Amino acid sequence: MTRNLIILSIMVANTAVAQLKKVDYKDNTQVLSGISVTPKKAMANKPGVLILPAWKGIDEHSQEVAAELAAMGYYVFVADIYGVDKRPKDGKEAGEKSSYYKTNITEYQKRISLALAELVKQGANADNIAVIGYCFGGTGALEAARVNMKVKGVVSFHGGLSRDASREIKAIAPKVLVLHGADDPYVSEKDIKDFQNEMRTAKADWQMNYYADAVHAFTEKSAGNDNSKGAAYNELGDKRSWEAMKLFFKEILK
Repeated sequence: MTRNLIILSIMVANTAVAQLKKVDYKDNTQVLSGISVTPKKAMANKPGVLILPAWKGIDEHSQEVAAELAAMGYYVFVADIYGVDKRPKDGKEAGEKSSYYKTNITEYQKRISLALAELVKQGANADNIAVIGYCFGGTGALEAARVNMKVKGVVSFHGGLSRDASREIKAIAPKVLVLHGADDPYVSEKDIKDFQNEMRTAKADWQMNYYADAVHAFTEKSAGNDNSKGAAYNELGDKRSWEAMKLFFKEILK
């Protein structure tokens, strides 16, 4: 079954696949609204996956991914990083808002932590969770590892790798998987080198997969197929990275 078919089936009443619902929660007075997907038949030990969306916030792609993971037996929660009344209207706003959270990293970390708590409230085993993120969300997934949130591992799909060089590098407990477009113009060679050195210094258990002819956003069909724009869909990279994530989950989520 394709991702599009799965998400459509979820939205039909009395679905046989999963239950999809919006979940409101708060960061102080700011109302956040994420999406919870409960599997019809959960796997043993109730593993959970937190999804951190790309720079425009909760989108069709993140919901499709959530649907597919729930169909596989995972409890899933799609985080709302911005808030119900502060979601970007266009690319310009998305750039500004995502940059704010990347600069004010503790606020980003807090929003991720709040979403993790919601995933557990929805039924996931607090001791059996992974975080995945796309683009801006991939940066967030790495932040979850950097501050040792209570997760087994994190997966970054075409995410940003950089960090403030003034930050102390601490030991990283969660396992780390980075799925990266080999031709991504938005991640410099310096960023890659610095990230890899950070992982070594942090004594992390990390992996980094490169996908040929893939640029930024290579898992997102809505990105089109023109690599010259810097962001484009790559079918083979999408399929291979998904399989890499599944293998990673098989290892870390018991």
